[in-house]
Amino acid sequence: MPISKYGVLKGTIAGHLRDADDDHYQILVSAAGTMFRIAVNVKSSAPKAPSDLLFMTANKIPDTYVAALQALEPGYTRLASKPGGLALDYVRCDWIKPTAMRAVPPYQPGADNDLKDKIEAAVVAAIRQEGSVVYAFGSKWGPEKDKKDRYFRFLPGNGIHDIHMNQGNGAGYRKDNGVFQDGGLVFEYPNGKRQAFFFAFQSQTFATDDKTGNALDDRKPKKNKLSKRADKKTA
Repeated sequence: MPISKYGVLKGTIAGHLRDADDDHYQILVSAAGTMFRIAVNVKSSAPKAPSDLLFMTANKIPDTYVAALQALEPGYTRLASKPGGLALDYVRCDWIKPTAMRAVPPYQPGADNDLKDKIEAAVVAAIRQEGSVVYAFGSKWGPEKDKKDRYFRFLPGNGIHDIHMNQGNGAGYRKDNGVFQDGGLVFEYPNGKRQAFFFAFQSQTFATDDKTGNALDDRKPKKNKLSKRADKKTA
């Protein structure tokens, strides 16, 4: 069964928390008068899998895809998990290059050398430049009518998580597999520059079935080559 409520959130960044927890970078977004939280995984906590995520960034996004993003209304838009639209698929969208992904630690001393640094730089730039927009692809939760957001304390709680590849999982997360339902972030700045961020667990595989998104060979997972899904903590 694929992830639920797959879609994209379009909005303006209103705040962020680098160190709210060890496993995520939290981003506060305002969209059409509603607040959302984007929970971006930066670490796997599975005991038998590498903790560092695979990561890549892309500045070249097809013009037709950009135009479709810009045409979206602010807020959350449900996306059909099929080709030809806005749904992301790391394996099947030819402008995403999974072979370019590299393991990056969640945090370590120094500048611009970990995932939190890289996300923070893009977020801060978007806050400083009026007119910047973020697009977050993943699974929506909320609205949680009587529950404040656990980090930013707005009510009702709303958000997007699963901001990472959502196929090629094994073991307990196989149920989340699907095609054209991968997560990611696209930052768009008023100067016309864009930056897309893509994340995957080292325990997933890019060799997936075209219909189900399941690993092509679940029987022989290949350690450290993205074959079996690592732990995905809740947002």
